[in-house]
Amino acid sequence: MPTVRKHTSRPAFSGLRKEKTAPEIDLSRPNFTTGTVRKTTISRASSRKSRASRQESAGSKPQGQSSDSESDVDEMRPRGSRSDLDLMMVDISNEKDWDTDLETEEPPTSYDHTGKSAYVEACKKFGVVPASYFLRHMNESSLSMKHHGLAGDGMKAIAASLVSNATINTLDISDNWLGLEGGVALCEMLKENCFITELNVSDNKLNSCTEQLCQIIEQNDTLRKVNLSGNNFDDSSAEHIANLILCTTKLESLNLSHNHLGERAGILLGPAISENLCLKELDLSWNHLRRKGAMAVGAGVKSNVYMKKVNLSWNGFGLEGSLALMDALKTNNVLEELDISNNRITTEGAVLIGKGLTVNETLKVLWMGKNPMQSAGCWGVAAAILKNPNCILETLDLSDVMVNQDFLDIWKQVQEQMPSLNMVHGGTEPPLKPKRRVHPMVKLTAYITSHNLQLVDFFNCFDKDGSMNITRDEFRQGLNRLLKETGIQLSAEEVDTLINELDANNDGEINYSELVLGQTEYQENEKRIGYTALRPMTS
Repeated sequence: MPTVRKHTSRPAFSGLRKEKTAPEIDLSRPNFTTGTVRKTTISRASSRKSRASRQESAGSKPQGQSSDSESDVDEMRPRGSRSDLDLMMVDISNEKDWDTDLETEEPPTSYDHTGKSAYVEACKKFGVVPASYFLRHMNESSLSMKHHGLAGDGMKAIAASLVSNATINTLDISDNWLGLEGGVALCEMLKENCFITELNVSDNKLNSCTEQLCQIIEQNDTLRKVNLSGNNFDDSSAEHIANLILCTTKLESLNLSHNHLGERAGILLGPAISENLCLKELDLSWNHLRRKGAMAVGAGVKSNVYMKKVNLSWNGFGLEGSLALMDALKTNNVLEELDISNNRITTEGAVLIGKGLTVNETLKVLWMGKNPMQSAGCWGVAAAILKNPNCILETLDLSDVMVNQDFLDIWKQVQEQMPSLNMVHGGTEPPLKPKRRVHPMVKLTAYITSHNLQLVDFFNCFDKDGSMNITRDEFRQGLNRLLKETGIQLSAEEVDTLINELDANNDGEINYSELVLGQTEYQENEKRIGYTALRPMTS
């Protein structure tokens, strides 16, 4: 009986590979090459033998079985071709039925999320020795590369790596003197990097690329905190910085301290601060803001409705700036912390700022130390706080400002009203020494000198009988008469002191010689005291 052969249906995609006769393989046995279980195609010959043996044992042809001629036709059909029935039986939605050679057994290459390979290649390109510290910490969320001398090619290599780095969120490259080349490389990196949220590029001499840097920071959507301190920004840089403050929509903290922003810069920055809608912290300390510039910045703070912390210390606000800050404190209902230390604020300026505190209900921290406001200015601030029952101040810093007892007395009242308010001052003023009393003889000598009198003429006014001796009562009566006529200010106590000193022998009489001797001794004593005070100290 001829062997009955039946074509086994295979998925349509199996026609893409050339079948080869192969021995049967245990499908459950793992492939040690790849570590996975592979599907193996059973050979056509083995399937034919198994079907033939089953049909011979059955002894009859099953219903629907192909005839010999059909089998011959099937045998003559080119390998790899499939009937329409074969194609209809393929489930193309099931990937397990696919039998192609498109799958690769090689593992895909992993993405270098730290940019290490890019850094090594960039170092080779620019001829820079790779920084081992950078290689060790480039996979951390915070990286500090300050004081590494990255100017020029060093920054270019790191920038090439940071373009693809996805781990660093906080980057500190302060004090590297990047200059123009390093600044441009930094800008190119910030165009592509979308992971850095905090950036510190202070002390890098970036004034030569202010425009590019400000534009990149403005366009970057991930930066939230930027430190541009100590980069020699001056009035010529103010326009670009003002555009940054005005147009940024994501930045929350900006540090511009330790630069050279002067009066013109303040005039440009003021309106930008007024219109900014995202900054919460602004640091303009250690600049040269004064006069109209200080007034413009104060007006900007007045109109801003987002900033909670403003540092204006170590500028020159003076009286004009104090007036603008008074209006700002009266109007702004968002600001929580203000630092105006060392701003040439006098007693009058402190009183003006105090007027702003009488209605402010949001300020929590106020720094006013190192100003020539004296104890009277501190007293004015304390009095203003007492007048505001809605004041929520928590800290008042008056460092290096000496206060007197009057301030301490009013501060006790402030503490009773606001027991949680902490205050720091520069110490109490030493008690004033009592003024040195003017000796009565000084007043008499001054009268004699101013009237071009001789001492003997003065004595003769009291010695009516010309005996050159007068009693104590005669001297007292004549002196009182002289005081009324000339207006010399001598109290009864001073008159008694003068008589007791002139009557050295205590005989109840004053003669001319005693008057001359008393005046001479007093003058010598004054010279001796003056010489001791002027003599330099010796060890």
